[in-house]
Amino acid sequence: MTETNTCQNGTGASCAAAAPAIAELVRRFEREATQGVCNTGRYRCPYYIWGQGPPLVFIHGLGDTKRSFLPPIAILSKQFRCIAYDLPTGRRDGAHLRNYRHADLVKDLFALLNHLELKKSYVFGSSFGSTIALAAACLEPKRLPRVVLQGGFARRPLFPAELLLARVTRFVPGEMRHLPYRERLLQRAHRPPFSERSPEVWQTFLDWTGATPISGAAWQALILHRVDIRRILPEIRQPVLLLCGDRDPLITSAHEDVLLKGLPNAGRIIIPGAGHMPSYSHPEMVASITRDFLTPPP
Repeated sequence: MTETNTCQNGTGASCAAAAPAIAELVRRFEREATQGVCNTGRYRCPYYIWGQGPPLVFIHGLGDTKRSFLPPIAILSKQFRCIAYDLPTGRRDGAHLRNYRHADLVKDLFALLNHLELKKSYVFGSSFGSTIALAAACLEPKRLPRVVLQGGFARRPLFPAELLLARVTRFVPGEMRHLPYRERLLQRAHRPPFSERSPEVWQTFLDWTGATPISGAAWQALILHRVDIRRILPEIRQPVLLLCGDRDPLITSAHEDVLLKGLPNAGRIIIPGAGHMPSYSHPEMVASITRDFLTPPP
C-alpha cells in the first residue's frame, strides 16, 4: 500500500463538518465526555472518552497533552469512541521518569486498554506518540488492526542543542509557558500553518502546550533521543496511514520515507499548508482522513 497522496482541500472544511469554536468545543467536551484515571503500575494515567462506536486511542507528542486532540475528536466522536490520555510527566501522577524507558510507555498503553477492557482498538499516534503506537502495533497486531500516524517517525535523535537543553531542564520546576522566549520560538516554527484559523486557535495551542511541566517534557525528550524502532518496521503488517504536513519544521520527508520503505502496508497523505500540529490547525482534515481510513467500505 505504499503510496503518497496530497489532499486538495486546504483546511478541510469541505471534507468534514467544521470544527467548532474552542469555547463551544470545551463546553461540548465537558457535557459529553467522561474522564478517569488508570493506574498503570508506573503512573496514574489521566484519560477521557468521548463518543460512541469503534474505539480509537490517541497518543500525543512530546510536551503536548491529551487536549490537543479535542478539535478533531469533536468531529470524530460521532463515529468513534475516542480515547486520549496524558503521557507521564512526573507532576502529581507518581511517575519516576528517571527510570522510564520507551518500552514502559508501550506497556502503559496496554495497561490503559486493559483498564478499559478493550480487546481491540484503532490507534492514532502523533509525533513522539507515533513511536509508541508503532511499537505497540508490532507487539499485538490483532489488537491494534489499523494505525494512523501524524508527523510520525521511527528515529529522530535530538540535535546537540536540543539534547543540552533537555539535560539542563530535566530538573527545572514550572511549566513550559514559563520558559523564556518560548512564544517567540513557537511563532517562528509553528505560526504560519495557523494563518487561516482564528487567533483564538493559536492562543489555545500556546495555552494547552504551555501547561506541560518543563521537567516532564525534558525527560520525554531524553527518551525520544534514544528511540530507534526501524528494525521492527517490517514486522508491522497491518495498514498504517501517515498524515504529513508539507510545512512541518520538525519531521522531514526523509523521516517519512523511512516509514514508507520499512512498513509493508503503509500510505501517506500530505495536507497542504499544515505543519507539525494539524490537530490544532487543520482538525477538519485530520478528522476526515482518519475517518475515511478507519471506516470499512460498505
